[in-house]
Amino acid sequence: MRTRLSYFLLLFASLSLSFTPGFSQTEIKKGTVVRIKVHGKSLEGNLQGDPADRNVSVYLPASYGSNPKRHYPVVYFLHGFTNDDAQWYGLKKHWINLPAIIDTAVSQGRSNEMIFVTPDAYTRFQGSWYSNSITTGNWEDFVAKELVEYIDNHYRTIPQPAGRGIAGHSMGGYGAMRIGEKYPDIFSSVYLLSPATLSPPNFSTNVKLDAVKTVADFEKSDFYTKVAFALAAAWSPDLNNPPLYLQLPVRDGQAQADVQAKWIANTPITSVDQYIGNIRKLKAIGFDAGDKDVSIAQSIKVLDSLLSNYKVKHQFEIYEGTHTNKISERISQKMLGFFSGNLMLSDKRRD
Repeated sequence: MRTRLSYFLLLFASLSLSFTPGFSQTEIKKGTVVRIKVHGKSLEGNLQGDPADRNVSVYLPASYGSNPKRHYPVVYFLHGFTNDDAQWYGLKKHWINLPAIIDTAVSQGRSNEMIFVTPDAYTRFQGSWYSNSITTGNWEDFVAKELVEYIDNHYRTIPQPAGRGIAGHSMGGYGAMRIGEKYPDIFSSVYLLSPATLSPPNFSTNVKLDAVKTVADFEKSDFYTKVAFALAAAWSPDLNNPPLYLQLPVRDGQAQADVQAKWIANTPITSVDQYIGNIRKLKAIGFDAGDKDVSIAQSIKVLDSLLSNYKVKHQFEIYEGTHTNKISERISQKMLGFFSGNLMLSDKRRD
């Protein structure tokens, strides 16, 4: 009887210990999120009238405050269309919380500590598409030059390409590819999560486009009409066409060949050949998409084929999922490990 009682007491003690907070469960060490303003000279005077002072969310690792001599790699993470930085950093309710994902992965030993930086690219047309345009402002220059310089001057970064990565989801994935292939002297590693518009968009003779004459009309339009106007503002701006200051690829039901040519020229699938020399300078490139995200999955298959033909080493995967439902998991299990394995972890000149 005593033996049986002793057995149950030991079992109870074991179960109690297994559920004791901090005993078997991983203690999550939390980083810090700060939201700052960064002035973009590249964004001044844009015809949309969007502010040149942009919100920027910065995630600092848990050890940042307690280890003042340490310098960290930085990942510039670009958000998607209709989103902003606050949604991704837990400052607004959203379908994802990037700092929580990073905290857990780092605490569980699946990721190195890194700084993450995300500018607010929400514009009058709900997304900048991270392109240079007189209508939207020069977002490509702002991210690659001004924002990087600001972060290096104000935080303990590793201020060289080996210490910088760029990534993004959807519109942000497009931006990461567009900027990454042009600036291997600034970023060494690129990761794309369900990147939108890598391939030329479908130029449908959509009559809904003709119905949008003002910003108020735009705000009442459907999602895909909004995408078309955001792309037009970024890729086919027109100084002489107020109040929207853009040209559409279809007008009055007729294809506009000159505008469509501009759109095609702005897609990374089209520009891979032009920038292959730069792409080869990158240390690492990775991309993935869900199989239910059909058009985007197809576009990254094309990108995979192009890079393979050029014998560019890269990481590529189609997984079971949609445009958003597995993004938290992909960041945690794929993207963070990708950057942990490819970015410089310390600056030998400083540490």
